[in-house]
Amino acid sequence: MAMDAGEIEALIKQNIPDATVKIQDLRGDGDHYAAYIESDSFIGKSRVQQHQIVYAALQGKMGGDLHALAIQTATPEE
Repeated sequence: MAMDAGEIEALIKQNIPDATVKIQDLRGDGDHYAAYIESDSFIGKSRVQQHQIVYAALQGKMGGDLHALAIQTATPEE
């Protein structure tokens, strides 16, 4: 079952409350998204750690309900 952009954004914001989140449906099929997430919680963390935080926020939906998500993370200073 596909997810919509609003569901993805809600999950991320629920777990990273200060995040600025922008979701783009890349194919219009509800399965392939790009996400831009900016948060103070990423400060001092490697890109891999930042992405792990986002994957954890998705609560296991990645690879199931959510087929593909291209993630771009940043801190407010970037």
